[in-house]
Amino acid sequence: MNHAQVNIDLKAIAANIKRIKASTGSQILAVVKADAYGHGLVPVANTALASGATWLGVALLEEALTLRKTGIRARIIAWLTPPGDDFDLAIANGIDLSVPSIKILHEIVAAARSLGITPRVHIEVDTGMSRGGFLDEWPDFLREIVALKDELSIVGIWSHFARADEPEELANVEQMKTFAKRVDQLRSVGISPSVIHLSNSAATLVNLNAHHDLVRIGIAMYGLSPDVATLGSSTSLELTPAMHLQAKLHLVKKVPAGSAVGYGGTAVLSKNTKLGVIAMGYADGIPRNTSSEAAVFVHTKSGGKLAPLVGRVSMDQFVVDLGSRSTAQAGDWVDVFGGAGQSVDDWARASGTINYEIVTRIAARVPRIYLR
Repeated sequence: MNHAQVNIDLKAIAANIKRIKASTGSQILAVVKADAYGHGLVPVANTALASGATWLGVALLEEALTLRKTGIRARIIAWLTPPGDDFDLAIANGIDLSVPSIKILHEIVAAARSLGITPRVHIEVDTGMSRGGFLDEWPDFLREIVALKDELSIVGIWSHFARADEPEELANVEQMKTFAKRVDQLRSVGISPSVIHLSNSAATLVNLNAHHDLVRIGIAMYGLSPDVATLGSSTSLELTPAMHLQAKLHLVKKVPAGSAVGYGGTAVLSKNTKLGVIAMGYADGIPRNTSSEAAVFVHTKSGGKLAPLVGRVSMDQFVVDLGSRSTAQAGDWVDVFGGAGQSVDDWARASGTINYEIVTRIAARVPRIYLR
């Protein structure tokens, strides 16, 4: 029997995609990098394609190859392929590749020549995030791409917003202007990609002017808000969270007032109570610095209630305050988040992080159970 499990509601993911698809005339690219944000790469990819997505997006080539090995034939783009990556294998498997530098462009062309296959590429431009994509190399790249364009299938041009989850930020407007300029400059040298894409989840939800031919949806597909403070909650965005994390009470014990709990004795009990030890810790993805603002919902025969976390999270376990009158017993299940428990956003606040990190960091040793 599992010490913990992640229940993934694939119906929720399907509903989120359909809700977003109904609000845009653009194609949908489902972002399934990082094991689909912890939700499971292959099951989520198949669900996304069955629900209206026509593209899949991953960071690493290994992720794209895993999808191909399972028989998925849809368009896949991998955008984090450093120099020295196996471009031969990528091209042979029909994987679209992002080109952020002249060096990578040359490596892709060399691999294509050795195979005799025309590679599919998307040109990545830096429009203000100062992360991936062409910036200082752009003028030189334009000269290079003109010389090499007959050896490439230049499918797309793309960039990424830095502050799309802050809709009123002028930086978004500036990024859109820069992106439009780069598209025009590419067209001026005789290259017109068929797929222009800029929008992430936040821009897809609130910025219709940024949709172009394709929108890339990540966190929203999993039913979570890109930013609760600026865009509203999942509920207000009409999204349904797909992840529900459960764990078992490993131990229940009476502990007297004055007792210190956990490493460093950072929490001291103010009264007699019962503590519950839960068989999950930071090795499973529970942030070590989670505060007592986080709580789990403890299911008992008499009903259930929230029990706040107490003390530091350990590698394989953490402790909650059940209350002196609790009827909870070892072996009872608790909802860590989702279900009757707190939300992923609640846990993110209690850990000083974002919902993306909470779901993505749940470790592989916690089995995924798929609700179809």
